Amino acid sequence: MRSPVGGIFRHVLDLAAEQSANGHLVGIVLDSSTGGAFEADKIAAATRHLALGVTRLPIARRVRPADMLAAWRVYKAVRDLEPDVLHGHGAKGGALARIVGTILARRGRPVARFYTPHGGSLHFPKTSHSGRFYFAVERMLERFCDGLIHVSCYEAMAYREKVGKPRCGASVVVNGLRREEFEEVVPAADARDIVYMGMMRDLKGPDVLIRAVAAIRDRTGRAPTVAMIGDGPDLASYRRLVEDLGLSQAVAFHAPMPTRRGMAHGHLMVVPSRAESMPYIVLESIAAALPLVATSVGGIPEVVGAAPSRLVPPGEIEAMADAIERALSDPVRTRTRALLARATLRERFTVEAMADATERLYAAALGQSVRGAKTAGVPSLQPAE
Repeated sequence: MRSPVGGIFRHVLDLAAEQSANGHLVGIVLDSSTGGAFEADKIAAATRHLALGVTRLPIARRVRPADMLAAWRVYKAVRDLEPDVLHGHGAKGGALARIVGTILARRGRPVARFYTPHGGSLHFPKTSHSGRFYFAVERMLERFCDGLIHVSCYEAMAYREKVGKPRCGASVVVNGLRREEFEEVVPAADARDIVYMGMMRDLKGPDVLIRAVAAIRDRTGRAPTVAMIGDGPDLASYRRLVEDLGLSQAVAFHAPMPTRRGMAHGHLMVVPSRAESMPYIVLESIAAALPLVATSVGGIPEVVGAAPSRLVPPGEIEAMADAIERALSDPVRTRTRALLARATLRERFTVEAMADATERLYAAALGQSVRGAKTAGVPSLQPAE
């Protein structure tokens, strides 16, 4: 993978930990130029149970000539680990894993090559110049891939629509949660009305939330209080937006922190994303019985299923303000809905099921069988068609 932040980072750490617990030798290769102290602590903790360790190398986000040097560095690092499987996460990680795996195979080391987009390049519009470029690259890289593993049906459909019908195997394996994450989170005594946790970038919609809070203030004369937790490239612009809208007393910014500790900062989780694949924060909030307002993007409707929830169109400030107002105005009803939503989630999204399903795909690509593989509770491997 490239950057050790956000849901993709969480996914990789969970998958690696579960695979290690199942007796496999696992390592992670990731970028060295992104992430802060919070991510460094996570990586240090992960290193203790990864037999092949953690290798950090500079890997740029955008496509540029330096990618050739990055690919060479990744190749040297991975070659020495002698892997049976290379699983790339995100667009850049996926490209490197498939290219390096193919080079290893041609030099006599058979390697199964897998790719999980996590949204990535699929977030680009189909008609944009950047989108057409990245989709063409994705199409080309299918030649070097043994299997696509999507984290949501939405992502699988987006891949088909933008890249084309996969020419390699394609399955859906949803994200999973640990058992302890289904324990209820109780808001702190000084918790704010709303909590946002995630990347501070426009794709995730923090600006929509801020403007929705201003709209509520203009309607009612009082702005809901907000805890905004996270870091990212657009953080400075959100701070300016809060000041420009006169919300400095209502909105407080916090550095990244463990999810469950962050959840206790608010009575209502708001996920205002403009695009997603299968966001962990939605899963985590529902599992913790924390009331949720989210946008109807990506795999979020798949997580919600038939459970009561409030999904609003992405980017629509007034609709977001309406949903927040409804949730805050009737806390008893909102709380009841949160408990019902948790009950529907418990059996569907577990880290054990995620790892077991992924392992079976690895084994199939290697022409092996998984002895004693669990079947109960494993999500169906739906074809990308």
